[in-house]
Amino acid sequence: QSLDGCVATRSGDSCFVNGPETLTHLHRLRALSDAVIVGAGTVACDNPRLTTRHVSGPHPTRVLLDPTLRLAPLVDRAHVFTDGQAQTLWLCDAAWREPATALAGPSRVLAVPGLTGDGGVLQLERAVAALHSQGLTRLFVEGGGVTVSRFLARDCLDRLHLAVAPLLIGDGRPGLRFNGAERLSDCLRPGSRVYRMGSDQLWDLDLRTQG
Repeated sequence: QSLDGCVATRSGDSCFVNGPETLTHLHRLRALSDAVIVGAGTVACDNPRLTTRHVSGPHPTRVLLDPTLRLAPLVDRAHVFTDGQAQTLWLCDAAWREPATALAGPSRVLAVPGLTGDGGVLQLERAVAALHSQGLTRLFVEGGGVTVSRFLARDCLDRLHLAVAPLLIGDGRPGLRFNGAERLSDCLRPGSRVYRMGSDQLWDLDLRTQG
């Protein structure tokens, strides 16, 4: 993200907020993970490949968090559906199992009962459990900002890597956003380490400990 907390401009341009060293680190995280998770918005805006092409190591399973099949019009042209470079799982609510299977085939669909809860709040702990049941235990929630924020708000993250670039975007698309505490004393203060990544700074935050 930028110094002022944005992950893209207001038009959605995000290539690239961070420098090449951070991009290499991102690919290393993919190589260390069983699965990499992105939201439908990231696929629609960026058309990512989610592979490890900048480092040596296996490609993770690509998981597309898309409860109501927003990506249906892109099944025939998005890289994650068409390039054949790595396994892709379309993660949706069980109510959408049939249309998802018709579009992508049963091996590419992971339909989770009750993924969309009351008021449209995603029950992400159910998504995590469903992925674990597939043998995918080391999960990397890559983005975008809305998806990462949702996992954080549901207490479904163990660690957070926050790469900050010396860049000011202004009224761009925000990174982390969630309902915070009223008092500073109640805010999250995770244990942290900081690393230099070229001109960026990488914050490695342990969300299961307090700093």
